[in-house]
Amino acid sequence: MSTPVIGVLALQGDVREHLIALAAADAVARPVRRPEELAEVDGLVIPGGESTTISKLAVLFGLMEPLRARVRAGMPVYGTCAGLIMLADKILDPRSGQETIGGIDMIVRRNAFGRQNESFEAAVDVRGVQGDPVEGVFIRAPWVESVGAAAEVLAEHDGHIVAVRQGNALATSFHPELTGDHRVHSLFVDMVRANRTAESL
Repeated sequence: MSTPVIGVLALQGDVREHLIALAAADAVARPVRRPEELAEVDGLVIPGGESTTISKLAVLFGLMEPLRARVRAGMPVYGTCAGLIMLADKILDPRSGQETIGGIDMIVRRNAFGRQNESFEAAVDVRGVQGDPVEGVFIRAPWVESVGAAAEVLAEHDGHIVAVRQGNALATSFHPELTGDHRVHSLFVDMVRANRTAESL
């Protein structure tokens, strides 16, 4: 089977780091800024950054509705930090005009772990990731207040949900792309491969 093509939403945030991590996890990685680029990928990563800015730029670039349509149709998608917020069906404290793509039945709280100067690293046991705990980098990170019945909690830190999966959608509060440990990205690449196999049957 050919190597999956996975896009990184390149509107804001740590795009380059995700492109490197995906390539290390045996995917073809491409930046995505336009609807026609989105149409060419098998899966998509939504990076960290500032969720309100990503939301507004997605609308400005004509990507919001195509993103929602692809996610509803089952395209595998992985959101980190701000990307987790973008995949939430509900935000507790949205900024004015802030929209989400949705896709995971969860309620999230923005900047829940504190401000930029309260950023930290912590070892996180992530279900589905083999071996030692993942080193999670938390930067103005959200947490998940609650999940619906369809969503699976993959990890918690300090009593708060920090990794969730629902079908082909994966989300983490932390940034695995900043650590050099590509196992979470490998998990996502495996999700993309499995989806391609299912679609070809």
